[in-house]
Amino acid sequence: MYPTRQGWTVAALAVVPAVLAVVFARPLVLVGSALIGAWLLAHQYRFTRDLERTVESLSVVQSPTRTAVQTGDETPVTLTATREAKTELTLEVSAGLPVAATATRPFVLSLEPAIEQANRTRTVTWPVAGRHTFDKITVTATDGLFRETITAGSTPTVTVEPPSPRSIHVGEGGDRIAASYGSHESRRTGTGIEPAELREYLPGDTGRRIDWKATARHTTPYVREYEAESDRRTLLAVDHRSSLAMGSEGETKLEALREVALVIAGNTRRLNNPLGLVTVGDGGITNYRGIASSTVNYRPIRRQLLSLEPTIAADTPISNQMGTTSMNSTETNANESSASRSSSTQLRTVRAGENNVSLLRRNTTPTDAQRSLSDLEGTDEDDAFGRTLRTFYSGQQRYRERIAEDPLYGAVHRGVTDAQGSIWTVICTDDSRPGELRETVSLARQGGNEVLVLLAPSVLYEPGGLADIEQAYDRYVEFEEFRRELARIDNVTALEVGPTDRLSAVIEAGRSRGGHA
Repeated sequence: MYPTRQGWTVAALAVVPAVLAVVFARPLVLVGSALIGAWLLAHQYRFTRDLERTVESLSVVQSPTRTAVQTGDETPVTLTATREAKTELTLEVSAGLPVAATATRPFVLSLEPAIEQANRTRTVTWPVAGRHTFDKITVTATDGLFRETITAGSTPTVTVEPPSPRSIHVGEGGDRIAASYGSHESRRTGTGIEPAELREYLPGDTGRRIDWKATARHTTPYVREYEAESDRRTLLAVDHRSSLAMGSEGETKLEALREVALVIAGNTRRLNNPLGLVTVGDGGITNYRGIASSTVNYRPIRRQLLSLEPTIAADTPISNQMGTTSMNSTETNANESSASRSSSTQLRTVRAGENNVSLLRRNTTPTDAQRSLSDLEGTDEDDAFGRTLRTFYSGQQRYRERIAEDPLYGAVHRGVTDAQGSIWTVICTDDSRPGELRETVSLARQGGNEVLVLLAPSVLYEPGGLADIEQAYDRYVEFEEFRRELARIDNVTALEVGPTDRLSAVIEAGRSRGGHA
């Protein structure tokens, strides 16, 4: 509690006569000063009593019309104040809007002594995605001489989500998938709830497992097996590097991939399966939550996904965008020059080896490269084929070492290593770094693990990318070849994620000229 300006004026009126009485030796003046002081103290006591009654009877509420909105939405928020006890205090009530919210006008209402209830509604804009909680309402009470400020009332929460792309296509080669991309089957039969197969009754089967309808049809006892319940541990690996910012406002690569990732996370929660998340920016891992119960992890993972923004690319060379092609080409040309001085038989052998380099690269692991280098150490220096293989394996080993330093590979490596067991890895990225993605998928599927790659084709997001529709179709065909390459790997599913309207335009252009993706 503290005095208002008027209160300080009254206090001064009590102090000044007392000073004058001392200066001029007029004791009677002190009586007037004492009377003013006593009156001020009595007023202060009454203010304190009125304030106590007001606080006990006061109800203040701030009520947003919606608690789930999208960025940029405008929603009405109502501030209501009700006072049951009659007092002489005037109340000024201020809403506790979150810092990330903006109101059209100041959000304040006054409750005069004779008024028991008042309310005010303001339009509030939500420009920032995230989960925003209101502060408590600020109530300032005054009787003209004294003032006190308290906080009270409800603190609702509003979840602001980024705008969803208008229509997202998830599928293969222009065909939308029909299944939910978060569901799964255990491939085991047992006592679950999903029907799996029908078989004849065997001794030892309990009577409650008999399918009586099937038994009536076949005139012999049949038992219905059900899909056994299983927990699938899911790791979401979401790329939000600078290349994922490509696209029109509200329909970038990141926004489309995030929408699908949110669906998968929601399905994981519905199935009560363990869930983890690793997000990767240009500088490396930006968020990490190890795989744990979806009851614990779902909400924080959802908040992290909603708050993702593209990072800024570092000024470093990218070694994962098929960067070894020119190096291998230079080394191969040197080997060809050396081989040209050998016999014709050696030359044919060298060329045959070179033709297989591209096949070897795709299926060679770092361990294979190291072992092969060791095996080749003892070969004859005049053996042109051996020289070619040494060149290849040496370059391949350096290539693998650089891949291991790339952000997405490193992020998935941490998630897979920490999980220490069977997991389902969902990689959300684009097609701008094919070399890194190949190695990341190879890493994620080790140990027989399943991998889902959600891939955003750059051609469908580039501004003006469909200006030359024929060229766009050719680029989409190249993308589709890469997607199919990934999908042909055991235990790997690769799906395209893009705007439906743009993809339809590209596919139609291909059909009009008789092509197909």
